[in-house]
Amino acid sequence: MSYKSLKIGKHTIKIPIVQGGMGVGISWDKLAGNVSKEGGLGVISSVGTGYYKDKKFIQKAISDRPYEATNFYSKDALKQIFKNARKICGNAPLASNVLYAINDYGRVVTDSCEAGADIIITGAGLPTNMPEFTKDFPDVALVPIVSSAKALKIICKRWTQRYDRVPDAVIVEGPLSGGHQGFTYEQCFDEAYKLENLIAPILEEIKKWGDFPLIAAGGIWDKNDIDRFLSLGCSGVQMGTRFIGTHECDAHENFKEILLSSKEEDIKLFKSPVGYPARGVKTNLFKKIEEGSAPKIKCISNCVAPCHRGVEAKAVGYCIADRLSDAFMGEKENGLFFTGSNGYRLNELISVKELMNKLVNGEES
Repeated sequence: MSYKSLKIGKHTIKIPIVQGGMGVGISWDKLAGNVSKEGGLGVISSVGTGYYKDKKFIQKAISDRPYEATNFYSKDALKQIFKNARKICGNAPLASNVLYAINDYGRVVTDSCEAGADIIITGAGLPTNMPEFTKDFPDVALVPIVSSAKALKIICKRWTQRYDRVPDAVIVEGPLSGGHQGFTYEQCFDEAYKLENLIAPILEEIKKWGDFPLIAAGGIWDKNDIDRFLSLGCSGVQMGTRFIGTHECDAHENFKEILLSSKEEDIKLFKSPVGYPARGVKTNLFKKIEEGSAPKIKCISNCVAPCHRGVEAKAVGYCIADRLSDAFMGEKENGLFFTGSNGYRLNELISVKELMNKLVNGEES
């Protein structure tokens, strides 16, 4: 079965597979560039760009970590990441994922447009003012991530009133995804909030505002999953964790090794300074948090607004910016390793080309 292309605003993605944006440094130029090259939509994470190329783009560091949001979300590094991704994929569409919860959200959206993003994807909050920061870039498509029809309604209402526009596509992310969830801990295990049960109400809401594609995300693993969600009325899917199992993924080899050796029972939901439950591999870091021997929280990078400059980090026992960047640098002891619920199913590293072939033609192809 060949898939219909996915149209997002003025941009056409040949294969309706969006690679999830994974920060810090898991989806940068190599992964995103190769996904776009192979016909999907490569998504560059704008989170933690100050760590790119051994931190050579940051203006100021303290304890060898990017100081303040200006350096943690480095404009120069983001520009270089896009430039290097373009060398791989040419003019194929490329997206930037910018979390709504970050400090400097508006600036990073504009930085992404200036760096050459064709599409901006935003989750971790309701981006009611997203179009504000792209008004000088009319060709850039805007794609919010939602977890309910109600959330989409709020976004469409605000965007229509303020900017006379609606999203170019919307991603619905169910509670099996990696990293931060748009649900409470209890909702993550409630049948009513399963991804397949979120689709129909959101499709109904889309009809009230126009005709733009719905992309399903969270726990999608193989061609069977893709076919199932397309049959439910989605126009495409977003997949993150599966792409970590590729040679081109920008993650450290130790990061990949931790996922490859993980078992189903190792993948847990835990509290995050961002205020949402987050999913990852339960490593030695969490034992240290319980014992009170985890690294001290200094809030050097001031990465996300809901953390209130380290207040929430102290409440949950770890700094998310420091621990995610440790994972990116391969620090097994103190790193935080995000994964979707299916991460334990990764058992080998393959090329992006081979993975895309499996997703389109089936695992045996």
